[in-house]
Amino acid sequence: MLIKILGGIDIAAAFVFLLLAFGSHPATQVILFCSSLLFAKGLFILTGDIISVIDIFSFIILVMSIFFALPVILYWIPAFLLLGKGFLSFL
Repeated sequence: MLIKILGGIDIAAAFVFLLLAFGSHPATQVILFCSSLLFAKGLFILTGDIISVIDIFSFIILVMSIFFALPVILYWIPAFLLLGKGFLSFL
């Protein structure tokens, strides 16, 4: 059950990345909420989970997207990585 919750967090963050990639800017509160969840998930890297690097990378990009206009490719890469992680956690 916990794995599905963590996968849901990945899918929610991927949805925010897709909104940013298509030019529809979500509210700052949504970006901060998803980025804080990704940072909390990224702390699993301390237990040896190498895949948590994706969460930390996505956290950094989401926080930077609040202040800077980033290239669109920087939104697509974490979106697909997080979608893949999220859907695999539901299998």
